[in-house]
Amino acid sequence: MKKIVAVIGMCGSGKSEAVKYFEKNGYKKVYFGEVVIDELKRRELDINEVNERIVREDLRKEFGMGVMALKSIDKIKTFIKESNVVVESLYSWEEFKILSSEFGNAFKLLNIFTTKSLRYERLKERPFRPLTYEEAISRDFGEIEKLDKGGPIAFADFTVFNNLTLDELNQNLSNYL
Repeated sequence: MKKIVAVIGMCGSGKSEAVKYFEKNGYKKVYFGEVVIDELKRRELDINEVNERIVREDLRKEFGMGVMALKSIDKIKTFIKESNVVVESLYSWEEFKILSSEFGNAFKLLNIFTTKSLRYERLKERPFRPLTYEEAISRDFGEIEKLDKGGPIAFADFTVFNNLTLDELNQNLSNYL
């Protein structure tokens, strides 16, 4: 049976690196953020963080917290015919419930856990969209309070710890696979 693995975790935990690892191991990626990018293009808006937030919030107001999952199901169904699938950017409890209902036991949540202090250090140092300590705290609160991110993390099928090096993260992911 083919698998659908949603990589979840807080900002700065290493989710993007984990998704890259899955892709290198033959998984096809479904990026929930693509729903927002497609809508930005449809509206002929510039792709930037401000417009992304506006569109993301508009979509959730109009279609509910599960909109990214709803608009990605067909792509997942297409990909799962050919290979395993990795889902990037699942945040809300509603998104989890939709995919869990649709795909049953083939769908799993993989939480990438990193201590808060290390995540904040990584976010401060990252070359793309770095965050200050205050911005990182604000983002954590927003993701927990506005995006319902805590539910999927608490309900994860498996947790990989990522407090050390990229090589060690990849070894932990290899153990998971």
